[in-house]
Amino acid sequence: MASSTHPNAACAACKFLRRKCTQGCVFSPYFPPEDPTKFVNVHKIFGASNVSKLLNEIAAHQREDAVNSLAYEAEARIKDPVYGCVGAITVLQRQVLQSQKELEATHADLIRFSSDLIH
Repeated sequence: MASSTHPNAACAACKFLRRKCTQGCVFSPYFPPEDPTKFVNVHKIFGASNVSKLLNEIAAHQREDAVNSLAYEAEARIKDPVYGCVGAITVLQRQVLQSQKELEATHADLIRFSSDLIH
């Protein structure tokens, strides 16, 4: 997903790291110059060196998903340094359980009310 709108512009990673963005830059396809926050967050949590190593060790077709996962976790870690995305997942699981309980209660009420109408 290389940035076609800025073919000669340095990617967000190279801009942030203040280095020349080469044609083979491992960051360039995933950190376009128009979205610098994505790289800044990933760098703050994981470090550029670790991300570079990761991207070079995984298959090319998996890199975009890996970067998206790193970006999501980095943003979650910045918002919640202790739990990261696990905290968000826990909150959502609690909401699902609460909704299931409410649905069961509503279903029980519906059965009771329909039974009252029949009798």
